Amino acid sequence: MTDRQIVLITGGGRGIGAATARLAAERGYDVAINYKSNADAAAKVVKDVESSGGRAIAIQGDMAQEADVERLFKDVDAFGPLRHLVYNSGVTGKNSRFEAVSTQTLRENVDVNVMGAFFTARAAIPRMSARHGKAGGSIVFLSSVQSRLGAAGEYAWYAATKGAVDSLTVGLSRELAGEGIRVNAVSPGPIDTEIHEPGRLERIAHTLPSGRVGTPQEVAEAILFLISDRASYTSGTILTVSGAR
Repeated sequence: MTDRQIVLITGGGRGIGAATARLAAERGYDVAINYKSNADAAAKVVKDVESSGGRAIAIQGDMAQEADVERLFKDVDAFGPLRHLVYNSGVTGKNSRFEAVSTQTLRENVDVNVMGAFFTARAAIPRMSARHGKAGGSIVFLSSVQSRLGAAGEYAWYAATKGAVDSLTVGLSRELAGEGIRVNAVSPGPIDTEIHEPGRLERIAHTLPSGRVGTPQEVAEAILFLISDRASYTSGTILTVSGAR
């Protein structure tokens, strides 16, 4: 048996999710990571977690699909009792003005960024809540500074979905505060991950107050703080990690 708490990280095979999984293992957590398509990347994260002394499992699934989310949580149940959820899955689509965006891109953004957050939070709550006889835990959503900046001319639709995530964070934090579940979000600025179109980060870096983009590790540090006992009285917070953007 182990006293290491289990954290589920969606989109955990690359970028911020992978950095969070590796850091969680170093900080004493066992890790379940979800991935959509890149099994090799997910397997590498599992190997790194195990090298840090933790248990790990990688589970394929599209968080936009309710059936995949249900299967994911059943696999996590077999792994052990869930204590923390990090909803990191997200898409933007091709950058454009709003009138040029395809309906497919709009639907994908809503389905992954919003419905996926809905599905996973709904599944996580009865697995954590004292109301359901569980030990409590925490939920961390990945938002974006674009929820307040708007992403004009690039992906305003993505910004709007992250606004929904911010509202969900506040609402659930209040709903679940008496049940042992803390709910927070991390709101990154531009981070060096594959979500950006080629050349975008190089184009905007000099315009940022800090003069650079952030790293996945810097966001992971914020996430690990929010799931830790050091944040025991922190709930309903949207923590901006943006180099002053």
